[in-house]
Amino acid sequence: MISRRTVLKSGALAATAAMMPRVAFGQAAKYPVKVAHLESPAQPRHKGLEKVGALVKERTGGEVEFTLYPLSQLGNARQMIEGTQFGAIECTVQPAAFLGGFNPVVSVLDVPYLLPTDRATSQQLREGPFGKALLASFEKRGLHALTEWPNGRKSLTSNKSLDNLVELAGQKFRVMDSKILIDQFAAVGATAVAINFGELYTSLQTGLVDGQENPLDTITTMKFHEVQKNLVVTEHGAMEDFVLFNPGWWQALPDGHKDIIAKAFDEVRPEVEKMKEASASAALEIIKAAGVNVRIADEAERGKLRDATAPKAREAYVALAGAEGEDILKIYDAEYKKLAG
Repeated sequence: MISRRTVLKSGALAATAAMMPRVAFGQAAKYPVKVAHLESPAQPRHKGLEKVGALVKERTGGEVEFTLYPLSQLGNARQMIEGTQFGAIECTVQPAAFLGGFNPVVSVLDVPYLLPTDRATSQQLREGPFGKALLASFEKRGLHALTEWPNGRKSLTSNKSLDNLVELAGQKFRVMDSKILIDQFAAVGATAVAINFGELYTSLQTGLVDGQENPLDTITTMKFHEVQKNLVVTEHGAMEDFVLFNPGWWQALPDGHKDIIAKAFDEVRPEVEKMKEASASAALEIIKAAGVNVRIADEAERGKLRDATAPKAREAYVALAGAEGEDILKIYDAEYKKLAG
């Protein structure tokens, strides 16, 4: 049940939005859109949203205008999601990792190698029945999910050896608070500990945990490479963003404007992915230059890691998402088999 306090909080977000620093595309429009997200204006997600906003404004003759609120200006992840549900915010772009509490179905993306290394195949999965089912799962939860954007792949670092998979056993890794991720590491004999992201650097530095998993550019941005000795590029976990609109606002739009917005997001997505890949490549060079022992896992090793971790992670996912999760996995398995065959 939605509490009065939550509704008041969402209303307060709308009331304060006009007073906060933001990135805008012009003056008042017939259909203004507040777009809230977590990242900085320098990162690919924000740059992509700027491009989408410019295209939408141009193609709707200025009737739809995005105003971007980066860096959690309109609240933390939960507040932004709730604000979009209640209409205080028209749109938010959020990582799947932060959406599991609202929609357990999307936690399927925590399953290792659910999206394969091949980028084209991954995009086919996003655009096909599997991706469409993920988007549709938001409707009964008070959100209209328009599309899914890639936002990087996780790899492993540790102060202990990562020369082969066997050496993961006995190590302790930090993860987000997810039973799926905890079981992922348990499957290879490692221990996973849920630690607040802001405490991770110190936890690595003091040896509270041996290692962690994150995209390469996150590793360098947060300086984790300064307190880690080894990196193996596994790309085992896909970091995915969902573009979420308030359903009432979306339904009030003319159909032509809906098409323009959807096409703009699809058009910009490849550029966002390229920016993210470039950030990862640059980060890898920074990590190497810092003296970290870097190893790139080949497809054979990635296949072994998937075989070792995915079954347990899938079991944890079904325990979380229930029958709805089982249905999603069936759709995924059928689609993946078709694409792989």
